[in-house]
Amino acid sequence: MLVAAGGINNAVLVVVLASAVVYGTPLLYAALGELLAERAGVLNLGVEGMMLVGAVMGFWAVQRTGSLLLAIGVAAVAGGAMALIHAFLVVTLRANQIVSGLALTIFAGAAGLSSYLGNDLNLADQPAKHAFSPFLPRSWRTADVVGPVLLNQSALVYASWVCVALVAVYLSRTRPGLNLRAVGESPAAADAMGINVVAYRYVHTVVGGAFAGVGGACFSLAITPQWVDGLTSGAGWIAIALVIFAFWRPTLCLVGAYFFGAFSGIPFTFQARGILSGVPPELFQSLPYVMTVVVLVLVSSAGARRRLGAPASLGTPYVREER
Repeated sequence: MLVAAGGINNAVLVVVLASAVVYGTPLLYAALGELLAERAGVLNLGVEGMMLVGAVMGFWAVQRTGSLLLAIGVAAVAGGAMALIHAFLVVTLRANQIVSGLALTIFAGAAGLSSYLGNDLNLADQPAKHAFSPFLPRSWRTADVVGPVLLNQSALVYASWVCVALVAVYLSRTRPGLNLRAVGESPAAADAMGINVVAYRYVHTVVGGAFAGVGGACFSLAITPQWVDGLTSGAGWIAIALVIFAFWRPTLCLVGAYFFGAFSGIPFTFQARGILSGVPPELFQSLPYVMTVVVLVLVSSAGARRRLGAPASLGTPYVREER
């Protein structure tokens, strides 16, 4: 991280804020994807597995082609392919959405498909041939406070801001977005209006998986440009809680992602500076997961979810004949 040595940019708060943006970016991508799926009424607990598959396939693509743009595309396709399996199980076969999501995470997780691909493709212990890095002029990146926090970032960070704006406009200002919200709230009513509920759930679950794949690639192509088993370290679970934390709103996902990202970056910052050196580092490393558990406990009841704005049909299969 580029900061002015001995200056304000080297202050702990500034470093933590900069880390919040870095570590919050993959959470933001994954949360946007989960938000789209949940707005369609599909609960996707397989985000962690999709992120891992996106991470390993994105890393494989950049090692083989040298193209970061192509690598992001491959990661998105990989995540979308995993989400397609989930969509088929829960939309077409009407399987339990929680069981399907958990099964996908186990199947594609650190001890499953992603690990197999990483080992079979000989990706372990290889540094990335290319990685995303800050590209703005050095004079901008060293500006007080704003420089390291907002301007010393990679293209993935700025692309995530664009995605937030696009998803927000899509949900609130376009007909397909309004149809999506109708599908999530009342699929029977949406079906009666001529909206294809199955198509909307399929498309937005797959797009959500693609976002998760890109989120995983943020780890293997930017944060730690390499591949190791379990690279995402539970970020997918945090992203699921983040959607609830953000009240199913894309703009609040941005705030929440950086909030959780700050907790992810604090352990490294504190360890590097010897702050609270007597405290076990595992305590700090557990902070984002503790916050995730707190959020999930607070919204564990159906009434709490409704008050926070959860889609009414979230997690409920729709069968047209049962209208």
